[in-house]
Amino acid sequence: MFRHLFRLIWNRKRTNVLLLSEIFFSFVVLFGVATIFIGIGTNYVLPRGFAHEQVWRLNINAGQGEKMPRAQLDDVLRQVRALPGVQELTLTSGNTPFRFITMNGEFEAGKNKIDNVDRYDADDRYAATMGLQLVEGRWFQPSDDASTRRPAIISRNMREKLFGDAPRVVGQIIRESAGPGTENKTEFQVVGVTENVRPHGDFDGEAPSMWMRLQPHDTTSWEGAAVLVRVAPGQGAELQQKIVHTVAGVTRKWSTQVYALEADRLDKLKITVAPLAALAVVGLFLIVNVALGLFGVLWYNINQRRAEVGLRRALGASGRGISAQFLGEMLVLTTLGVALGLLLAAQFPLLQAFDVPTNVYLLGMLIATGLIFLLTAVCAWQPSRLAARIQPAVALREE
Repeated sequence: MFRHLFRLIWNRKRTNVLLLSEIFFSFVVLFGVATIFIGIGTNYVLPRGFAHEQVWRLNINAGQGEKMPRAQLDDVLRQVRALPGVQELTLTSGNTPFRFITMNGEFEAGKNKIDNVDRYDADDRYAATMGLQLVEGRWFQPSDDASTRRPAIISRNMREKLFGDAPRVVGQIIRESAGPGTENKTEFQVVGVTENVRPHGDFDGEAPSMWMRLQPHDTTSWEGAAVLVRVAPGQGAELQQKIVHTVAGVTRKWSTQVYALEADRLDKLKITVAPLAALAVVGLFLIVNVALGLFGVLWYNINQRRAEVGLRRALGASGRGISAQFLGEMLVLTTLGVALGLLLAAQFPLLQAFDVPTNVYLLGMLIATGLIFLLTAVCAWQPSRLAARIQPAVALREE
């Protein structure tokens, strides 16, 4: 049976090679689209690693040419923390979650190295404010003032990359890869490990992260400060106004803008969804065009092979047999096209391209294969039924 189908396909190789190419390229595109959506879907269901729902971001600006003495900044933070409805407050770097500001670095420990690490400045209250979950060690504390190296907290995926299965990493030294020489590399001492975090957006994966202790120091070189405030549930515009008036009342010249991290998340989500929606439309457009193309080609093939069908029916072939022949030819062609597509797609997990997990690629291959076979089977079903209805006398008389 299969030998006969292959012979029929080979005899019409000029027509079938175009159909085979269409199936191959359709599989490749569907594989790419499926892999992207599986990846972002997998990221979406991962735990975020911190609690942002009741956290506000304060941008405190000293004004053009003005500076921020640390004593005055501490007084501002103290008064804001004392406001009713404020539960916790932390001073940090400007790359707060969901913003389009990133601070990255490359770090090493021994012979292991990791790049694209999100790095944050954080004070002793950051973990309590953001709800970070420690899995090893502790968070920063005042006794760290006496440390000879800057204390650091790392995420679990950064721990695994730098230290593997080491039973304990607290006290280990991490160096920043700032240059070829050891003298150019800033050293940090690990004091704790947190759960993985996803600070960039709903569809982004777990980012290797490192929090460096914001040492008590003079801030007169600053013209602005980023502050995260955890507020009680139900707080809104009234408390925001109180924060703005409190900062202005202490300094007279400083200004404050208040933003909810949830609003930052939604703003980034809108920008992220737009290209994904466009990609989904392109994928749907492709599927519709492939379906119309396959249906048209099969319809044309039946009209071109009416004499062949009539002769087979005259020799005793049943309508079901004719239908099965056309459907079988299409499925064999689909198998060949998908096999070529799988050969190409298999290179991505083998090469570990784009840092995508292997299981995402495999699931993308499975979904693309299923969609292509379903699509070709549906498109071939009606034309094969039409071929089965051809009467031998009518077909032969037309010839």
